[in-house]
Amino acid sequence: MPDWSNRATRGRARRWMTSSMVAKTEAYIDTSALIAFLDRSDSYHPLFRRLFSSPPRLVTSALVIAEGHGWFLRRYDRNRAVQFLNFIDELSVLAIQSFDRDELAKTSRLIKKFGDQSLTLADAHGLVIMHQRRISTCWSADRHLGLTGASLIVSAANL
Repeated sequence: MPDWSNRATRGRARRWMTSSMVAKTEAYIDTSALIAFLDRSDSYHPLFRRLFSSPPRLVTSALVIAEGHGWFLRRYDRNRAVQFLNFIDELSVLAIQSFDRDELAKTSRLIKKFGDQSLTLADAHGLVIMHQRRISTCWSADRHLGLTGASLIVSAANL
């Protein structure tokens, strides 16, 4: 019988072993993906409905939450905007990065670096977050979020 199947040698992984184990990867999620999932009229709704059935850990910017809330408020009404916020509250796999003066400085530098692009603060902050956290997959339909090499889930789905 191989050692790995021997009951005497099995046990909990030690701390040094778990630190090298591969964790489920993170993906950055942008406003366009949140809207596509929640708005059935969006052309990407089926794709994001499928992705949200078994999502990885997701990371986003507080600015994305503000953009999404504003979009539902303008496009629909206060009720849909509050439903959006309720969805965010219940999305346990989502981590939200705050936006403070330090994040503004990093984001501003990136906007200046890509001065030929029409980057919003939210998009640029997303690029900063993906760089800092070494995230290589982005749930977005916005091509700007692929500027630094992240793989856009919409582009991959269209292959």
